[in-house]
Amino acid sequence: MPQSVRVSPLLISAFLALYLIWGSTYLVIRIGVESWPPLMMAGVRFLIAGCLMYGFLRYRGVPAPTWREWKAAFVIGFLLLACGNGGVTLAEHAGVASGVAALAVATMPLFTLLFGLFWGNRTTNLEWAGIVLGLIGIGLLNLGSNLQASPYGAALVLFAAASWAFGSVLSKHMPLPKGPMASAAEMITAGATLLIGSALSGERLAHMPTAAGCGGLGRAAVSGGVWLYRRVQRVYVPAQERAPGSRNQLCLRQPGSGGDAWRGVCGRDNRY
Repeated sequence: MPQSVRVSPLLISAFLALYLIWGSTYLVIRIGVESWPPLMMAGVRFLIAGCLMYGFLRYRGVPAPTWREWKAAFVIGFLLLACGNGGVTLAEHAGVASGVAALAVATMPLFTLLFGLFWGNRTTNLEWAGIVLGLIGIGLLNLGSNLQASPYGAALVLFAAASWAFGSVLSKHMPLPKGPMASAAEMITAGATLLIGSALSGERLAHMPTAAGCGGLGRAAVSGGVWLYRRVQRVYVPAQERAPGSRNQLCLRQPGSGGDAWRGVCGRDNRY
């Protein structure tokens, strides 16, 4: 018989933060890549966020990760942030509108279910229904939006969704650092990886970023990185232990949720 789960106000607030704040991060990225090369922006964003969190935790006396934990953090950071978020950043730089990104990234729960089968995870009918309703809802939210995208951009977003899903499932089986240090280590390693990729691909700043571009980078690094990434792990992910499968719904916190609301607030048109 399914176990009942008490929904706390803290969990509800975490859901609202995911939809409004993290969803808006993708609009911020869309604005930022107009001034920054995509891999460079993503790398600087996560390196700043990771170093700030790491320095604060070390100041508070949290032990540094072991070499084994650093390696695990590199693997998960590479999948979640370098491939997942980095792929979306590249796609938005290629002109993919947030409506297309929303529809593509909404496939993430499906990837999560498929990857979960490798570890014997079972999916309930209620979870299937939730995923189908989520996909329909994302589609309805984007009716009338700009849904044009190149095959390259659409493939990038699908790759990003699959990478994030696989990293989410794999993270439960990796020797990651305990507590918030895992988030810091993942962001540091992912940021360094993205900057190496930026250098190898020949990215260069053609001109000084605009004020909007710099503001977007700072906003994505702080509120979309340090604060919210940790809030997900402290509040939302533990709830998944009480309600198996709820992590699948975490995948629906992508553009098309808070992003649509913030496009209106910022006065941005549908090409975003």
